Amino acid sequence: MVEDRGVTSTPFSGRGAIDLGALASARQNQQQAAAAVANAPAGVVIDVTEASFQSAVIERSMTVPVVLDLWAEWCGPCKQLSPILEKLAAEYAGRWILAKVDVDAEKRVAAAFQVQSIPSVFAVIMGQPVPLFQGAYPEPQIRAILDELLKVAAEQGVTGTLTDDHGQVPEEPAGAEADTEPATDPRFDAAFNAIEAGDWDGAAAAYQLILDADPSERDAIAGLATVGLYRRTEGEDEGALRAIADQPDAAADVRVQCATADFDALAGSWTLAFDRLVACVRASIGPDRELVRARLLELFVLAGEDPAVPAARTALANALF
Repeated sequence: MVEDRGVTSTPFSGRGAIDLGALASARQNQQQAAAAVANAPAGVVIDVTEASFQSAVIERSMTVPVVLDLWAEWCGPCKQLSPILEKLAAEYAGRWILAKVDVDAEKRVAAAFQVQSIPSVFAVIMGQPVPLFQGAYPEPQIRAILDELLKVAAEQGVTGTLTDDHGQVPEEPAGAEADTEPATDPRFDAAFNAIEAGDWDGAAAAYQLILDADPSERDAIAGLATVGLYRRTEGEDEGALRAIADQPDAAADVRVQCATADFDALAGSWTLAFDRLVACVRASIGPDRELVRARLLELFVLAGEDPAVPAARTALANALF
C-alpha cells in the first residue's frame, strides 16, 4: 500500500528495475503516448513550473491525485519512462493528472522534493507528497502502482476526475485530429531494430557507426552505454550477486561488484552504484583497478547530469591518487 511518509522516505516499491526491452520499445512508447494524449481529456498531462505549482498541483490534488514526473532532457531512463506515464495518464482519462517537472529548469521544485536521482516519481494527494518510485519501471509495474495509488486516494476521499468548468470531462474540439507521430532520427533505426530483435551486438555496432561519423552524438553515446548495461545484466542472478557483494571481504571482487553496480544503475540508484565501485577501486590494483575505473566512467555517461556524478568523480580521483 502507498504510505504518505513525506519526500524523504524510501521510494514506494523499493528498488526498481528497467525492463530489458525498454530501450527497444522507447520509440513505440513515444508514438503511442503521442496518439493517446491527443485523444485524451485536455489537461491530463501538464508541464509544471515553480510559479504554477500551487494551482496546478497542490490545489488540484485536493480532488484528483497528481503524479509528478521529475525528469531532464539529458536523462536516458527519463526518455523511456515519460512516454509510458503519458500513455497511462491518457488511458486513465482524468482519474489522475500527470504533472511533468524539468528538474534543470525548476531546480527549486526538485530541491523541495529532495530529488537525488531521476527519473523520480511522486504523487500528491490532498497537498501531501507521496514517494512512488525512482528509475524506469516497466509498464505493468507502473500500472499496479497507480491502481494502488487510486485506492489510497479514495480512502482519503480524493475520488474526483479532471473536469472542465461545467463538471464534465473536456471533449476533443470538433474537427481536431491526432498529432502526427513524433519524428525519429533515421540514423538510429538500425540500432532500434537490432534491440527489438534482441541483437545486442548488432545494436552496439549500429550505435558505434553513428559515433564513428559523429563522436559527440550524445544519444548514441548513451545508447551504446545502455546496450552494454543491458547486455551485461541479462541472465545474471541479481540476488546471488548482492549476497556476495555485501560480504565484508568482497570489496575487491571486481566481477561481483561491477555486476552488482550494473543492477544499481538499472534501478537509478546512482549513488549506491558509484560508492560500490569507488570502494572497489580502493581495494583493487593493476588491471582490476583499471577495469573498475572504466566501468565507473561508463556509468557516469549513463547517469548524465545526475547530482551524484560530481561527488563520485571526486571520490574516484581521490581513490586513484
